[in-house]
Amino acid sequence: MGTVKAVCVSDVKGVQKENVGSAIVQENFGIVGDAHAGAWHRQVSLLSFESIEDFKARGADVTDGSFGENLIVEGIDVKTLPVGSKLACNDILLEITQIGKQCHSHCAIYHTMGDCIMPREGVFAKVLAGGTVRSGDAIEVCG
Repeated sequence: MGTVKAVCVSDVKGVQKENVGSAIVQENFGIVGDAHAGAWHRQVSLLSFESIEDFKARGADVTDGSFGENLIVEGIDVKTLPVGSKLACNDILLEITQIGKQCHSHCAIYHTMGDCIMPREGVFAKVLAGGTVRSGDAIEVCG
């Protein structure tokens, strides 16, 4: 079992997200108010808190949402979950659809650090069931 450490959104693609503390997650859509929501396979993005902390230990000056992630999860190494895995949080059910992504134009983090974890450790999911997610909520792998 893990814990949601941050809930981040932005209304524009290609920018860092802001930690808003809670959000409505809509079935077959994603996080309401987030630019990446929609009818596709990358409705919600997740990163492990531990991965972010390891990156910070290497000197990165990043905050919640810096990588464009929607959910920061502590206690679950999301990058190790196979595609098809399911995560449950309150009434929300997510299905992992993709691990990592191709980075076409390197972000500010990459230009500063020479590296970015999102392309290889970011996990993407579609929303099978919606609800509300808040920082501090329990989240678990359920299949």
